[in-house]
Amino acid sequence: MQLSQKECSFLKELKEQEKLCIAKYQRAAACAVDGQLKGMFADLAAKEQQHLASIEQMEQGTVNVPAAGNETIPTFTKVYTDVSSPDKENDKYLCTDALAGEKHVSALYDTSVFEFKDDNARKMLNHIQSEEQNHGKTIYNYMSANCMYN
Repeated sequence: MQLSQKECSFLKELKEQEKLCIAKYQRAAACAVDGQLKGMFADLAAKEQQHLASIEQMEQGTVNVPAAGNETIPTFTKVYTDVSSPDKENDKYLCTDALAGEKHVSALYDTSVFEFKDDNARKMLNHIQSEEQNHGKTIYNYMSANCMYN
C-alpha cells in the first residue's frame, strides 16, 4: 500500500495518541485503588499496544484485515457506594480522565477513516475506532457500577 503525505500524517498522529493511551493506562493501573480497576486499565493498555502495532504496520505499507469484532465488554462488581471517599475519588478521577481520552481518540479515528483511500486501511481504522468505543463503554460500565457516573 502506497501512502499519501496526508495519510502518513494521520498515522503519525494516531501512533502518538496510542503511545499516550498506553502510558496513561499503565500509570492509571499503578495509581488505581480497586483491584478490578487496576486489571481493567492493564487490559486496556494491552489493547492499545495492539492498536499501536497495527498503526506501525500501516506505516510500513501493510494492512492486516481485521477479524470480525467479538470483543467482550466486561461487567464489574460494585466496590464503591454513593458515599464519597478518597479512594473512590481517586479511582473516579482516573476513569473520568481515561473516558475523555477515549472520546478524543475515537474522534481522531473517525476523521482518519474518511481520509484513507485504501479499503483495507479504512476497515482497519474503523475496526480500531470500534474497539476504542468499546473501551469507553468498559470504563462507563465500571463507573456506573460504582456510583461514579452521574
